[in-house]
Amino acid sequence: MLSTETPTDASGPVPADTPAEAPPDWSVVDVAVPRPSTRLAGVGMAGFSQHVSAFVDMAMVAHPSVTLLIDLSDGDGILHSARDRRGPGSFVVGLAPGELRVAGRVGVCLQIRLEPAVAAAVLGPSAGLGGRVESFEDVWGREAERVQDRLRAAGSWDERFAVAADILRRRTADRRPVDPEVAHTWRTTLAGRGRVRVDGLAEEVGWSRKRLSARFHAQLGITPKRAARLVRFDHAAHLLAAGLAPAAVAFESGYTDQSHLHREVKAFTGLTPTAVAGAPWLAIDDVAWPGSSPARSVSSTASAPRRLARPGRAWNRGRTAWTDAR
Repeated sequence: MLSTETPTDASGPVPADTPAEAPPDWSVVDVAVPRPSTRLAGVGMAGFSQHVSAFVDMAMVAHPSVTLLIDLSDGDGILHSARDRRGPGSFVVGLAPGELRVAGRVGVCLQIRLEPAVAAAVLGPSAGLGGRVESFEDVWGREAERVQDRLRAAGSWDERFAVAADILRRRTADRRPVDPEVAHTWRTTLAGRGRVRVDGLAEEVGWSRKRLSARFHAQLGITPKRAARLVRFDHAAHLLAAGLAPAAVAFESGYTDQSHLHREVKAFTGLTPTAVAGAPWLAIDDVAWPGSSPARSVSSTASAPRRLARPGRAWNRGRTAWTDAR
């Protein structure tokens, strides 16, 4: 975790008057999403462009996907910090990374979410990274620099999304998909919002629990039980961000009680439910990932849904209503 005594960005120590906790001002950030023609199954993409250079330091909340954060900024850019590891530049977040922070002066950034089965095809076996956070170069290999150069050279977000989609297609062309049983187990876990039994999942696919756990972990980098916990946590985190009280979220998400919810939130993020409810990382989810928030199903008790970015357009909360995605 970043030090609260001497904040640091990719270029070194940050001035003493820079706050250690500096959430982004979304009013000066354009958020772009791909047009339908650019979208790929199991892949989510969003582009972020910050108009005003400002230091940002915020917690990144775990999500049931492998996340690529590709820094396209000029200058210092992103610094990530997780457990005992930290580093500058683009990085990849495995499933359930624990406490993770992102800091720096980020001008332009492409975020890609890969469903675990897709991540396995894109990144190879154990693409879930066992919950680790690694540099983009270490995970992607020797073509990482070329990929980032192509994305930086693109003249618009539409072009960047098209480039990224092409790169992902090429990357998966010759890779063997995960076992159908593993893919089915993940889809069922996601559809059930994590409220599933591993024994039942094993019975569904005709495998023993031991075999399912071994194959699932070998291909997705996480056990079925851990995957269910992560999916359930994600649902709860979005309900908290939507404004539901922790007790209601615990009930809605199937936790034993509020204390159980508190322990799980702490385990996945190092934060309290109250802190997750106000997490800047979740505050823009409805815009960056249209239709993905489970909070929409309980809108009667949650705060009003945020406006969505039109495909291929950038949404800006404070400057203008709509601007071209550039």
